[in-house]
Amino acid sequence: MTGADRVVTDVGQVDAALDAVVAALGGARREGQHAMAREVATALEDGVPLLVEAGTGTGKSFAYLVPAVLGAVTRGERVVVSTATLALQRQILVKDLPLVADALEPLLPRPVEAAVLKGWHNYLCRQKIAGGYPEESGGGLFDLPAPVEHPAGDVDETLGDQVVRLRTWAEETSTGDRDDLVPGVTDRAWRQVSVTKMDCLGARCPMLAECFPERAKVAAHEADLVVTNHAMVGIAASGSPGVLPEHDALIVDEAHELVARSRAAATAELSVGALLRTASLVRRHGGVVLPELDEAIERLAVGLTGTSPGRLPDGLTPELAEIVTLLGAACREGLTATKPGPGQGSGPPDGGLVMARSALTIALEITDRLLSDSVANRRDVLWCEEYRDGTRRLRIAPLEVAGLLAENLFAERAAVLTSATLRIGGSFATTAGEVGLFGDDTYRALEVPAPFDYASQAIRYVAAHLPPPGRTPGEEMLAELTELVVASRGGVLGLFSSRHAAEVAAEWVRAASGLPVLCQGDDSLPALVAAFREGHEVSLFGTLSLWQGVDVPGATSRLVVIDRIPFPRPDDPVIQALGDVARSRGRNEFMSVSVPHAALLLAQGVGRLVRSTQDRGVVAVLDSRLATARYGSFLRASLPPMWPTTDPTVVRSALARLAVLPSRIEE
Repeated sequence: MTGADRVVTDVGQVDAALDAVVAALGGARREGQHAMAREVATALEDGVPLLVEAGTGTGKSFAYLVPAVLGAVTRGERVVVSTATLALQRQILVKDLPLVADALEPLLPRPVEAAVLKGWHNYLCRQKIAGGYPEESGGGLFDLPAPVEHPAGDVDETLGDQVVRLRTWAEETSTGDRDDLVPGVTDRAWRQVSVTKMDCLGARCPMLAECFPERAKVAAHEADLVVTNHAMVGIAASGSPGVLPEHDALIVDEAHELVARSRAAATAELSVGALLRTASLVRRHGGVVLPELDEAIERLAVGLTGTSPGRLPDGLTPELAEIVTLLGAACREGLTATKPGPGQGSGPPDGGLVMARSALTIALEITDRLLSDSVANRRDVLWCEEYRDGTRRLRIAPLEVAGLLAENLFAERAAVLTSATLRIGGSFATTAGEVGLFGDDTYRALEVPAPFDYASQAIRYVAAHLPPPGRTPGEEMLAELTELVVASRGGVLGLFSSRHAAEVAAEWVRAASGLPVLCQGDDSLPALVAAFREGHEVSLFGTLSLWQGVDVPGATSRLVVIDRIPFPRPDDPVIQALGDVARSRGRNEFMSVSVPHAALLLAQGVGRLVRSTQDRGVVAVLDSRLATARYGSFLRASLPPMWPTTDPTVVRSALARLAVLPSRIEE
């Protein structure tokens, strides 16, 4: 549908609808929220991509849900909403969207139909529970994501107890959705009752009529508004558009995560462990022994042992190329040998054989990609990665995803990308370019400031007198940190560049101050955050998991400390390859790649402090380069406009007042 063909939504209708939603919440009108809603409505109508930076507290989910629901129902255009985290996905489905639907019901010709869509492995498989598949004994080529976002399970439950509970739940649940199971279960237990899309028996499954993921797929294809996640969108961007229903508009919340999630979805790896599992599946369920595959796996194990961890800028070495070629040939042989013969297509397929063939197919696709010219032509980056157990594997990832996103996600449909942090260095240009929107005339942009008076609510302190940070925390930095913690009497969220730095700092501050300091790794992250919320003098130190998504409003978190500017690791293969590309285009690789990466994460970390209009506190950056380096101004332009200082005396005085009167910073 072209812009001229679209039915234009009355802007007044959008304003009135948003007012109705806010009134149902008992809230007050926010002009920034209305400005965003109007711009989203326009973008959904004329198809020009829209980037919106909406600060914390602006109510951005309602600002895009209201015009999305209005447009979907009145124009009959399906809208897909994607989020980065399961927490926000659940919030939209369980809280925000029902409230919008109820408030808008009098204004709509019919109720809005909504659905959730997740990856196949997020749902129970009734055929697997009924014994149609072999039991899973470990990971494989297509491991499930780490279950850090799923509801926690009982630490005293055995694997058997969890599986029994899952089987009982299978008879009670109407969705089969893992996130509806509380308490949750371990990844290993979930593998006993779920399958990937590649392993699904499809139309020939005897339990197709009761299939949970198939029901979710059908519901999504019939809904007005579909809520999904960046992993699914990333798969669609990688060239598998069928994972999403046909849709006219895409709204991406937490859009600062889209590039990383899309790259992760298109990343593949080749490991000895996964290939051994493949060979085992082929022997057990295909009845086929592949000596060429066994030999190639043995050679790969030797070849990886002799390959240094790190980037392979020229692609596979001749030795590895020969081995991968043999692997590919053996996988092709295995697919031919396990192909069902005449007369075997009438009954239900054997689940074990399907798993064996899907494992061979995935392995073959990876070998073909490794042997292609994608690394030489700078479409992919290849590296050898060593894991904590000493094993090594080959990993290959797309270098840039801008073209994939532009072609497979944003072409021929309306698109809205929003986040609390989209501007980098005060401009949308970097983010727009990363998602394939090159040039100011290819998109519209809107900044909706947070409803906070940052200059009076928060101080941004840079310890300019400290020496530049080293690889490990120095004594001067640790002494400065301790003085700040003591002045604040705890209440510190410490964001560190590494687990080692967090542990060293926690041990030092505990000993020097006598105040309680929790450290990531002491317990599960939800338990640590809960303990931090409950104790006025408790501090919490940690790494990347705390930089984003941790929401602790109020006096509990009155001081956020950042140990150093979060530049990416210089040995990161993707960063190295992106630097090569920037240099080949005549740009400074550090300023083009590392500084924007750091600016985005720094803004996320600083944003942990002020979460409501009542919050007061200090952000302390213990990296003098933010004040002294030439790129410091670019980084500072990416941060909220807090009152700046480099005077440690001023900051300690303010923190001392906060410790006594945690609700406000006195003048």
